[in-house]
Amino acid sequence: MEEKRWGIIYCPKSGPFGSSQKRWEKIRRCLNENGISYDHVQSESTGSVDRLVKMMINNGYHTIVIVGGDSALNDTVNCLMQTEKNLRDQIAIGVIPNGVMNDFAHFWELEEDDYEKTIRSLKQRRVKRIDLGCIRYKNKEGEACRRYFLNCINVGLIAAIMNLRRQTRHALGSRTLSFMFSFILMIFQRLEYHMKMKINAETIDRKVMTVCVGNALGYGQTPNAVPYNGLLDVSVVYHPEMTQLFEGFYLFVRGKFLNHHSVHPYRTREIHFDKAENALVGIDGRLLRTPVGPFSISVEESVINFIIPA
Repeated sequence: MEEKRWGIIYCPKSGPFGSSQKRWEKIRRCLNENGISYDHVQSESTGSVDRLVKMMINNGYHTIVIVGGDSALNDTVNCLMQTEKNLRDQIAIGVIPNGVMNDFAHFWELEEDDYEKTIRSLKQRRVKRIDLGCIRYKNKEGEACRRYFLNCINVGLIAAIMNLRRQTRHALGSRTLSFMFSFILMIFQRLEYHMKMKINAETIDRKVMTVCVGNALGYGQTPNAVPYNGLLDVSVVYHPEMTQLFEGFYLFVRGKFLNHHSVHPYRTREIHFDKAENALVGIDGRLLRTPVGPFSISVEESVINFIIPA
């Protein structure tokens, strides 16, 4: 495979009939106008991204670009982490945001509709070594599992909201409307969970509404996190009164989530959960099969080559 040739995986998102093909045509036109040499494949389903990334790696592509969102990127980095380090170090991944949620792309100030700017940046191939978070847990069969993440892990209420948000985004189309509708539905959800966790030297053993462990923005819950300092940001939210809950939502929308007095921020290399009773776990906006028993979340420093804006 020629050194500069891109391997592109196009992950269509749902929308009006024909909109997915029109979106790809716009992206394809931008690629051609910028003189990009590339081959592309289209994912048929959520589970096909992993298989297509492996195909790109086996065929010798050194630049793999995902036209998709946080979930597709999550599948990509997990696939890369299964390869030998010397091979992984030769590969750089990039993203053209096109998902239901594109929080990791937003961290780098890449927007869904500005294909031209994104492709010009990717063409410069400015590569940065970035961190990944990693959750280690056991499944229902007692098998030891691990899963990497670029953006965040949510434990508790926000994991349930993000799951609702994915579903309502498909139906409503608007990111803001879907989050507001999900927030309304949240009132009918369980609002707190008994958790026991250790962060640095502190042990928390009490009822908690939600915990976000962020390698990046964490969908607004870890706004100061960056994926290149070897640390994770953690926001632990205790259960506020209903009026405070709406105040918290207002601060969340305004990007001032950490200002709410029910939010307790930490910075750490590892967090260990001894207990998180019946709490859902979301990873990069998608539900993870709920771990059985204790689990830990840590940071893996400088393990992936990512193409950042020039």
